[in-house]
Amino acid sequence: MRTFLFVSAAVVILIVARQCFLAVDRTEFVYLTQFGRPVATYDGASAADAGLHFKWPWPIQTVTRLDHRLQHFDLLGAELLTHDPKGNTIDKTLTIDAYVCWRIADKKLDQKAVDRFIRAVGTTEQARNLLRQQVSSELGAAVARMELDDLVSIEPGRVDKNRELLRERLLSGRGVGGEATLVGPGLRERALSEYGVEIVDVRLRRINHPPAVSDAIFARIRSERGKKVADYESLGKKEADDIRTAADRKAREIVAEARAEEARIKGAADAEADRIRNEAYKKDPEFYAFPKKLDEYQRILGDKSVLLLSTHRGLFDTLLQPPKPTAPVTKPQSPSKGEK
Repeated sequence: MRTFLFVSAAVVILIVARQCFLAVDRTEFVYLTQFGRPVATYDGASAADAGLHFKWPWPIQTVTRLDHRLQHFDLLGAELLTHDPKGNTIDKTLTIDAYVCWRIADKKLDQKAVDRFIRAVGTTEQARNLLRQQVSSELGAAVARMELDDLVSIEPGRVDKNRELLRERLLSGRGVGGEATLVGPGLRERALSEYGVEIVDVRLRRINHPPAVSDAIFARIRSERGKKVADYESLGKKEADDIRTAADRKAREIVAEARAEEARIKGAADAEADRIRNEAYKKDPEFYAFPKKLDEYQRILGDKSVLLLSTHRGLFDTLLQPPKPTAPVTKPQSPSKGEK
């Protein structure tokens, strides 16, 4: 019986002694309370706090362990509306996937961060839920002040610059260069002051249009392309009409010039014909008058009417006494070499 009591007492002493020592790992915070009142906070990342410590056994003192390492969670598929000064909101909605890196702040950043985290949040899962709501809200507000081309652009460097600007707006409440962009402190300052959480980074992973919006975007693209086709066809028709009108005007000008040249050539030819005719008339006026009278006879006699005229009339003198041809003028022949 004494042996049993002795063994039982030794076991109880060992259990109590084991609970009187506290091991602090380098990857965790250890929050020590005594009857619910905080007594000490050990930071495993500190060389002074890491290792073995003495404490009173439960239920006098209670230990809460928290992960000291970097945590992260995703913001999946948040549909956000970008700023659109022209009012074409059909294609300004974006689905943005982002992630957040965070951890419980250490003593160097805030001496009471762990105590504030325990009191305001309690667990890392609850911290994720709270931070997810706040980051989603701030991300939507920040994206609403940006245009679509700031996040989706073919201009080199523009997207990277605006993503960095968006990151600075979320974390510090200020943009690149220090200009104020949000009302009040940023996520980093508020999370630290309210929850004892240090938000290390907020990054965008993927940006895309929602499926419901994509069909409307494609329909509008097709409509715009159809309008472009109609504009091009109208412009082509107008240019064709202009070309055709210019060609017709040029053709008329060419025809007018050709007719003017024709009239000029005919006039010159008629003048030349008159000159030749006058020269011929001067050489033999009687012979020249003879064919003219023959033409007149043909016109008169060709008619089917019957004319009774006397042969003694002067009209028929040309038939009874035709003109005699004028003897050609011969040039005197020069004497041959044998004649003198």
